[in-house]
Amino acid sequence: MALLDLLGRRWAMRVIWELRSEELTFRQLQQRCGGVSASALNSRLGELREAGILGKGANGYRLSEEGRSLLQAYEPLGRWAKRWARRQADAARNG
Repeated sequence: MALLDLLGRRWAMRVIWELRSEELTFRQLQQRCGGVSASALNSRLGELREAGILGKGANGYRLSEEGRSLLQAYEPLGRWAKRWARRQADAARNG
């Protein structure tokens, strides 16, 4: 439950997603997460680092091994979500 609480916080999953393939500075992350305040981003980064999901690299923030493992664990959920979205769209079209 603690992990779901952390991931459910505003901007947490977006930060993880933006760091999926490259290291980014604070400013780059803030730009990619348009609309996030510096204080909110700073809070999420601190929480995600404390949880071991993010690390600090030479040029910014990056996913840790745990963070990359977390993304892999979400792949089945992503597939399920795509099927669910198709079912929802079909239901809406068929009234």
